[in-house]
Amino acid sequence: MRVLAVRTVLPEHRYEQRQITEAVAGSVRTDERLLERLHSATQVSGRNLALPIEDYLGLDGFTAANDTYIATALDLTERAVRQALDGAGLDPAEVDHLVFCSSTGVATPSLDAALAQRVGLREDVRRLPVFGLGCAAGAAGLSRVHDYLLAWPEQVAVLVCVELCSLTVQRDDASIANLVGSGLFGDGAAAVVAAGDRRTVPVRRPGGPGRGPRIVATGSRLYPGTERLMGWNVGEHGFRIVLAADLVDHVEATLARDVTAFLRRHGLSPEEITSWVCHPGGPKVIDTIAEAFGLGDGELDLTWESLRKAGNLSSVSVLNVLEETIARRPRPPGSPGVLMALGPGFSAEMALLRW
Repeated sequence: MRVLAVRTVLPEHRYEQRQITEAVAGSVRTDERLLERLHSATQVSGRNLALPIEDYLGLDGFTAANDTYIATALDLTERAVRQALDGAGLDPAEVDHLVFCSSTGVATPSLDAALAQRVGLREDVRRLPVFGLGCAAGAAGLSRVHDYLLAWPEQVAVLVCVELCSLTVQRDDASIANLVGSGLFGDGAAAVVAAGDRRTVPVRRPGGPGRGPRIVATGSRLYPGTERLMGWNVGEHGFRIVLAADLVDHVEATLARDVTAFLRRHGLSPEEITSWVCHPGGPKVIDTIAEAFGLGDGELDLTWESLRKAGNLSSVSVLNVLEETIARRPRPPGSPGVLMALGPGFSAEMALLRW
């Protein structure tokens, strides 16, 4: 399949990290010096939030937070899909398949049903809502779109990811995981428009961003017995974050081996990869990726930039990095790239790109 366009949309409420740290200190009973150290260590400079920062104190439980999630997520995803379709030069009626990924709120009917009607997708559009893949969902969603378009190569598919992580921060939880999460994760949505190889698509508009890569292969890795590393504890309080201190140790022990094996199956080695589209899980994760594959010379600059500007957007982040890679770092035709993200399970999702 060919990626035709990627667009990221962030909420309008933008705050510097210092402002967010002060707000968290005023609502979560904890050592302020510890909180400042943890927030500073994320290297996030600022984030966009679903609500004005003063309105979070008015969220008196999971129902209020989830209602906010539904309303805000629909607005952000509608904008992202419209912008991505415009970038691809396609109309909503041309979309055949919609994959919707999120892990920070719930709704039944799933939000893709309302989104399809807002955007004007056909009544026979095929929908696949996905919950629970967390940070890995951007890469996993692209893989599922790839699978669909292998079966229906004349069709168009749209992937939508939305995460409003700020709505999950617990005011009564002074755990290290909650404090780190309050300083690391941000809010946003992204949409990807893709077409199968037999689909005729419009010629790129003069002066517009270049077309994205082809996805030629995908891979997944699930690590049994590691569910304690990342996820949610779900209860009447809503989503309480699970984030183990030794998560990076697991990444260090497994990632290079599994990505190398994935590439080897397709006749490649890490040294031949010309672009690395990596989810910005956090500074230690990014450093571990760089060390595992011997990356230097700015090869992860866009991953770092996404983290610093917007924080970890969970499933949205890797798509944001892909958008910036398409816009700023075009590669010679046919050169290989890797897109990857890590998430609950614990799991790794990978895609082999050809530019």
